[in-house]
Amino acid sequence: MPRPIAKLSALAVKHAVLPGSYSDGGGLYLHISKSGVKSWIYRFMLNRKVREMGLGPCSTVSLAEARDRAFACRKLRNDGIDPLEARRRERARAELDAGRTLTFSEATKAYIMSREADWDSAKHVQRWSSPLATYVEPMIGSVRVQDVDAAMVLRVLRPIWTSKTVTASRVRSRIETILDWANVRGLRTSDNPARWRGHLNQLLPSPSKVRPVQHLAGLSFTQIPDFFAALRRRPAVAARALEFTILTATRSGQVRGASWNEVDLNTRVWTVPSDRMRNGCEHRVPLSGPAMAILHRMHDLRENDYVFPGDRRPTLSNMSTLMLLRRMGHSKITTHGFRSSFRDWCHETASFPSAIADAALGCAIADKAQAHQTGNLFERRRELMDAWGRYCETQLTEGDADRLALEAPPV
Repeated sequence: MPRPIAKLSALAVKHAVLPGSYSDGGGLYLHISKSGVKSWIYRFMLNRKVREMGLGPCSTVSLAEARDRAFACRKLRNDGIDPLEARRRERARAELDAGRTLTFSEATKAYIMSREADWDSAKHVQRWSSPLATYVEPMIGSVRVQDVDAAMVLRVLRPIWTSKTVTASRVRSRIETILDWANVRGLRTSDNPARWRGHLNQLLPSPSKVRPVQHLAGLSFTQIPDFFAALRRRPAVAARALEFTILTATRSGQVRGASWNEVDLNTRVWTVPSDRMRNGCEHRVPLSGPAMAILHRMHDLRENDYVFPGDRRPTLSNMSTLMLLRRMGHSKITTHGFRSSFRDWCHETASFPSAIADAALGCAIADKAQAHQTGNLFERRRELMDAWGRYCETQLTEGDADRLALEAPPV
């Protein structure tokens, strides 16, 4: 004899108040929680275990609608289908369909959010997304991410490929990254149209041929001792900052932004945080004797949290060292060029492996094994920087060597 169904009435559902479950038959139950909330539940057996499936609250699902939903569940059970799994698959399919309407702009924001744990700096996020906002958003930002094709990517890149080659290469790489992310998420099914090797390299000239790499001008390493002696005679903070830049083989911006909380005077180590490094990796710099002498002098004259303070601003301006070079008669060289001087000295004079020199420069090392080995050779880097410091001071007279300790360095 079949079990009765439709045992409840709309009036009974309305007036039921005691917590518990009330059967309507066919696996449909009215459930009232201890707090008085009413909802519909479908109960069924699967692998000899009772399972429950919520069908919605009574406030929005009527008795008739609940019976229709329970009936649909029973049909699935008769066909050997788990209604809970069927609903999960349907929801996943709906989410996927909704995701495929995601625009490139929305995908960009979603990708950046997914990398928040890695990108702990707002400056990093801004630097990464800025080229996209400038060159990509106006062209394909409103296009569904699944519809982005090679023609659209070329429409973005061609106007800037020969005039702004470095920027264009970064834009291409970022588009490729976002589309790869979309592919992994199931929001795309086609190949990545922004891929360079085997794809765009057949359609665009190589960046190196469009605009060959231009190394920033610097002094020959053989001129460094004489230049360093002349620089020591300059009493300005900018001169001390340039000395420190040369001695540490770092970038001007990293030195200008150096703060005292990055410097450990006891262990003679300056740690440049990842958000101030171009490769996004923390860089530990072993400090030579001459570099330490500069830090001790600047610490005695400490004005704020920055190692090299400006006159009317917390830090030196980005033009401070360039103007100093001009006043010294070196208008054709750049601060960055001293890194090339250091590299040339390492290769031609110092008996240190090139990997140690690259690590001293804070360069990214592609080979993981080599990177691990270099990371463990910090003391070798210290030896290298000590040797570089001694070389830089080769031409200093006794008076030049003492000048750092005697003169207050006005800006």
